[in-house]
Amino acid sequence: MSSFARHAAEDRRRIILVTLADSPGYTCNIYLLQQVLAGHGHSIAADTLQVELATLAEWGLITTESLASITVATITQRGLDVAADRATVPGIARRLPGA
Repeated sequence: MSSFARHAAEDRRRIILVTLADSPGYTCNIYLLQQVLAGHGHSIAADTLQVELATLAEWGLITTESLASITVATITQRGLDVAADRATVPGIARRLPGA
């Protein structure tokens, strides 16, 4: 993976966690997450987003479930800690100061 691709993936994962942390019920569906990512300059395919969600779930930062063939992600307490920069995980970018 190139340096750019690695940094882009780390930033996407951070955006996903922050979005879930700020969402009502700490939950969001894949379609809304895809729109949020596009708004942050990450226009990615749904398959790529599914891979990112699977990675975050494997690391224990979110849970996912399929509801009527729509993937819904929910952040865990560990994910909330990472989103708020109270904990760090390799592979996830940290927020910039003042952001």
